[in-house]
Amino acid sequence: MSDNSDNKTPGAGGRLALDVLVYTAARIALVVALTAAIYYLGKLIGITEFPLIVALLFAIVLALPLGIWLLAPLRKRATASIAAVDERRRRDREQLQARLRGKESTD
Repeated sequence: MSDNSDNKTPGAGGRLALDVLVYTAARIALVVALTAAIYYLGKLIGITEFPLIVALLFAIVLALPLGIWLLAPLRKRATASIAAVDERRRRDREQLQARLRGKESTD
């Protein structure tokens, strides 16, 4: 584990956390924006007692498919970060198992 021959290794976990955090924040912002739009649209068309919880529930339902298309670049970046961390862990695990067997790593 003290072998730092790969320059990307130290920041991979931080990058993953940042990408997932940005994607999650974007999904929450989408729900908030849709909630506000639905709530004020209801008020605009004359519904005087439009419950905010109803607007929120509709926004969640609408945000699920909209998020797939609107947030695709963020989702792909988060998925790529997850794959990079997973690959690093797999490689580290294989190197550890090779050392435990007494074999030298070919990397």
